[in-house]
This record gives sequence, C-alpha cells and structure tokens, in this order.
Amino acid sequence: MFEIQQAAITAGQHVLVVDDLLATGGTAMSAIDLIQRLGGVAVGFCCVVELPALNGRARLPAGLPVFSLIQRDG
Repeated sequence: MFEIQQAAITAGQHVLVVDDLLATGGTAMSAIDLIQRLGGVAVGFCCVVELPALNGRARLPAGLPVFSLIQRDG
C-alpha cells in the first residue's frame, strides 16, 4: 500500500519519482498515480537499477523520461 500526505504535493507541482529498482513498473505507477491524484505532474522517473527483461518501462506513461544508472538482466 502506498500513502502520501495530501499537503505533500500542490496542484501543478512538478515531481521527479526516484526509486531504487524498476522491475515490473508497479511501484513506479503507484507513485505516479498518487502524484496525479494530488494534482501534481510526474516529470520523470529515475532509478538505480532497471531489470529490462521485466519490461517495467512499458507500463510507465508514454513520453515520461526514464533514467537508470544500471540495467541488469538475469
């Protein structure tokens, strides 16, 4: 379960989502959904490790910039 304080993001605020891992994209999409529910704008996603074989990048909104420091298969 993801939670956020309602006052954490104001309408129109730009937010960069930062996580340790991008695998299936479920966690990233949960964070982006919360940002959007509060009226914020997700402007990008970055992570330390991405597992490309699980195709999590494809679940993120089209056009959202995605950056990973390491891509690791297996």
